[in-house]
Amino acid sequence: MQFSQRTHSVAQLNKTLAGSVVTLNGWVHRLRNQGTLIFINIRDRSGVAQCLINDQSSDALKSLAKTLHNEYCISITGTVQARPSDMVNHEMSAGDIEIIITDIEILNTCLTPPFIISDDNTPAKEDLRLKYRYLDMRSGRMQRNLYIRHQVALTVRKTLDAMNFYEIETPLLIKSTPEGARDYVVPSRIYPNQFFALPQSPQIYKQILMVGGYDRYFQIARCFRDEDPRGDRQPEFTQIDIEMSFVQRNDILQMAEHLFSTIMKEVLNVIIESPFPRFSYHEAMNRFGSDKPDIRYQLELEDATTLINHSDAIFLKESLSMPSNTAKMLRIPHYGATMTRKVAGELENMAKRQGLSGLAWFKVSEQGIEGGASKFFQPHLERINESYHFHSGDVILIAVGNWTKVCNTLGLIRQHIAKELNLIDQTQFAFCWVVDFPLFEFDEDTQMWQPMHHMFSSPQERFIPTLEEHPGEVLGDLYDLVLNGYELASGSIRIHNRQLQERIFNLIGYSKEDAQERFGFMLDAFEYGAPPHGGIAAGLDRLVMIMCQEETIREVIAYPKNTAGFAPMEEAPAFIENEQLQELHLDLQKPVK
Repeated sequence: MQFSQRTHSVAQLNKTLAGSVVTLNGWVHRLRNQGTLIFINIRDRSGVAQCLINDQSSDALKSLAKTLHNEYCISITGTVQARPSDMVNHEMSAGDIEIIITDIEILNTCLTPPFIISDDNTPAKEDLRLKYRYLDMRSGRMQRNLYIRHQVALTVRKTLDAMNFYEIETPLLIKSTPEGARDYVVPSRIYPNQFFALPQSPQIYKQILMVGGYDRYFQIARCFRDEDPRGDRQPEFTQIDIEMSFVQRNDILQMAEHLFSTIMKEVLNVIIESPFPRFSYHEAMNRFGSDKPDIRYQLELEDATTLINHSDAIFLKESLSMPSNTAKMLRIPHYGATMTRKVAGELENMAKRQGLSGLAWFKVSEQGIEGGASKFFQPHLERINESYHFHSGDVILIAVGNWTKVCNTLGLIRQHIAKELNLIDQTQFAFCWVVDFPLFEFDEDTQMWQPMHHMFSSPQERFIPTLEEHPGEVLGDLYDLVLNGYELASGSIRIHNRQLQERIFNLIGYSKEDAQERFGFMLDAFEYGAPPHGGIAAGLDRLVMIMCQEETIREVIAYPKNTAGFAPMEEAPAFIENEQLQELHLDLQKPVK
């Protein structure tokens, strides 16, 4: 079948082509029949152009145009005509011209779409869009998002290439090794009852590349984790994976700042100042109630010990006297009129869901302190203000309890209030580093120490001699890059010494035999001149989601799974034929009805 090959894309059309004959290929975006004039908006990947049939067109052309419907795939040939300056359509890609149609060719018809393909922010329900993803991807929103994703990936490659990195692929069929989440496993036909796993990350392989002498590696890597989906998480996702040899922490942080500043400048034309702010883990938790702080707004947690000590709140003093407890407060300016008993109840429920017994609160007015627990503080207001300098309209929330729970609770409330009061500048991109994480955290369920990041991260040098004595006090050479309250990237200086790696394995409960069985190929590699090395991995999907100002990464992935981890378009996962099961030596239990 022959068709009229396009001469231009919509984005290439402008006034300089006035009088030229062009051919466009694309889809019918909108139709308007006004009798003597028929307007046909044609859409391709690059935008939308207005074409028209006028009263001088042939009857045959008019008849053909009347058979068109939205989303027909067509080819249009016509003459470019400049629009008067007062008639330019600034909402259209080629809004300063229109095309007087001389020929139309229908390349394919289209059934009535199950939803209107729209450029606005009120799309159809998500599962319907995912079921007909090939239609949803025609929308201006998805076209823009996937173009930005392409530009990000392209900029990553160009920038890292200019910094002498090699792009190297690592395997997708690997040995199952524990990395924190469940593996997706792949049965082997050739080796009965044995399985490959899909990589949760290229972590071990990129470290072995360092042993192999490829001292600057990167990969835009596909990763797989069998965990519950959520807004910024998918079963399969893409990672900007980077590893470097002969480096210290600052080398990696400076490289990453250059990379992400370049991405923002090249793709969005946004200037990001560097160096990025840096917070220790404890500082971030104490100030923002989160190890991924959103620093676009000013609400910060404060120590409430003096406030409680200068009060008659015996119940708070008793709780604070417990050795493991701490006291913090969140001051919310100009919130007094909003803080009703109902609102206070909602905030208290948030605290209880985080494991605290509740919140104490009061608000400040011109008359003093009122509401909530005010009676315990009002008699001491003058002394309290010497330390805290409260202002009329302030609402004070006080939490006492386990340090982590108190910080997390007030951090969540901080985020909630910032959204409610529109304190967040949505046009801002605020990067920061969180460093000096604890290397281990204690798992109450297993009663074992577990790595806070992963088991290949190195402790800071000063903790290595006494590593086993006080694991909870050991700081790792760890760092997270945070953007607008999302953990964008995570990394560490790695262990490159077999003896130290075996000590870590032993501390988290792996016997020498277990470690050799699971990670022997990596431990063996460390004995052949492994260099000091470190790296970082950033979520590409998450980065693009933030840059596109979307709420979920599903809006920046061509074919995502839904919130149940299911692919509605192709209806996967699905059962497979018995013959395939037999080839794979699998005998499945019959499903229970």
